[in-house]
Parts: sequence; C-alpha cells; structure tokens
Amino acid sequence: MEEVFRFFQKTGVRRVLIFAILIFVFYMLRSIINIILLTFIFSFLINGLERFISKRIPLNRKITVLLLYSLVVSGLTYGAVKYLPILVSEISQLINQLTEFYSKPIETDNQVFNYVIALIQKYEITDYIGVGVSFLVKSLNDIGTIGLQVLLALILSLFFLLEKERIISFTIRFKESKISSFYNELEYFGVRFIGTFGKVIEAQFMIATVNTVITTFCLWLFDFPQLFALAIMVFILGLIPVAGVIISLIPLAIIAYSIGGVMTVIYVLIMVAVVHAIEAYILNPKLMSSKTNLPVFYTFIILIFGEHFFGVWGLILGIPIFVFLLDVLGVRTVDVEEKRK
Repeated sequence: MEEVFRFFQKTGVRRVLIFAILIFVFYMLRSIINIILLTFIFSFLINGLERFISKRIPLNRKITVLLLYSLVVSGLTYGAVKYLPILVSEISQLINQLTEFYSKPIETDNQVFNYVIALIQKYEITDYIGVGVSFLVKSLNDIGTIGLQVLLALILSLFFLLEKERIISFTIRFKESKISSFYNELEYFGVRFIGTFGKVIEAQFMIATVNTVITTFCLWLFDFPQLFALAIMVFILGLIPVAGVIISLIPLAIIAYSIGGVMTVIYVLIMVAVVHAIEAYILNPKLMSSKTNLPVFYTFIILIFGEHFFGVWGLILGIPIFVFLLDVLGVRTVDVEEKRK
C-alpha cells in the first residue's frame, strides 16, 4: 500500500493524473466550451491591451478596462444593428455567385480552366455548396445563441479583469490548503497554458487583423463586390495558421475570374503570395518567435485532426493547444544553435 502511495506521489505520475482529470472535466463541460474559450480569449486579449495602454497613458486600471469593454460592446452593438443585415445579404449574394459559377458551364479558350470546370461538374461539387448553404442557414438561425454566448463571455471576462487582484489573492490561498499539491500542478499547467496558448492566440489575432486589412484594401482596388463579407471571411480564415491563406484563395480566385477574367485571377494570386510572404517572413518571426516553429506537415495534420474532432474551434485552436502540449512535455520546437542565429 505504501508503495502505491509513493508511486502516486511522484511528480510525473501526479502531473499526468491531474492532466487527465482536467481533460475529463473539460469533456464534461463540452456543452459550454464556447463560453469558456471565449471568456479566456476576451480576458487575455483585453488584459494585454490594457497593459499596453497603461504603459503609455497613466490611467487607473479599472477605468481602462471599463473603457475598453465599453468600446467593444458599443462596436459589437453598432455592427449587429447596422452591418449584420448587410453581412447576411452579401453572404447570400456570395453563395449565389459561387453556385452560379459552379452550375453554369463557361466557354473559354483556356484549356486548363476548362479542365478544372469539367472536374468540378464531374464530381458534383455543387452538392457540397448545398451543404455549405444549409450550414450557413443553421448558423444564421443560431445567431441568437451565439450572441448570448458572446455576451456571457464578455460579462465573465469583465468581472474577472475588474477583480483580477482579488481573484489572484483569494486563489493563492489554496497553496497552503490541504489540496496544495493539486493546486501546485494546476498552477504549473496554468502558467504554461498562458505562456504558450495565450501568446499564440494573441499573435494569431494580430496576424489575422493585418492580413485582413491588406487583403481587403487590395480587393477594393480590384473592385470586388461584397467586400464586407469577404473581409469577415478572410479574418476568420486568417485565424487558421498556414492553411487559412490557402483556403481563402479558392473563393477569391472564383470571384476574381467572374468579375475580370484570368488577369484578375493572376492579380489575386500575386496578392495572396505577397500576404503569405508578409505573414511567413515578417509577422510570424516577429510575433510568434519560436512558439510555433513546426514543420508544415505537422501543421496540416493537426488542422485535419482538429477540424475532425472539434470543428471550427479545432482549426483555430489546434496549433496553440499542440504547442501547449509540447511545452508541457518539454519538447523544443527550435534547436539551440538555430535560436542563436
């Protein structure tokens, strides 16, 4: 009996056991996982923004937090009232445009393009568009639920940031309690989680924002229709590392051909290549550092499995979670010699 007790007292065994318990708890809470993730993301991003502002403007922390949340709520309310109907209309037009492109044969002298169209018609890709339309309709019908989840996440994150010092001082009391060993392991995972998952999510949002601004400006120069819907699409896909830029290329290329022919498609390809180069050689090294220096093969495998098991959240959070697990396991993503260069 004492040997069994000593076995479970080992740091590695205890850590694995507690991590398994955490996974089980999150599995049991899967019905509210959206609220949990949104609360963490809002708290982390706005806390980082508040710290950034406080270093430059001497304001009371709570006042800064209240001002930031007021801006966020005002922006969301204004956007929902003024731009949500426009967004729904533009998405409907975008789907109709893509469906018409797929369903109606286009006569052109470009043999490659004719071959692609033939493949699209042969494998009945319009059926997949029908599924996409159904998903969109379901999402629009569930917009009330999504809005409520966002509102609850905002309220929870607001209370957390307003009482951050009090929450920390109260939580740290568990360190001297009868469950101190459990608390120490939770603290270990929490520090690792914030240092990897949180930082990667923050960087992904910044990269997606920069990519969206550049892409939307270029699409405006190319005289693209439904700019607002396309900007939302590019931003959401921009949250998906590496693959997001490639996925966004498909609808952009189709719309480019429908409005300007092959030359517009070439312009879009050049634009996407430039945006991808900015992300790969400027933004990623600057914002991500060595956090996500993963082989592309690993990245796509994680995205495939993440989407299969967790849907859209898996695409967005798959890489940050994998990086967090690597950090917990002590796996270095960059060689020491490479990091010194």
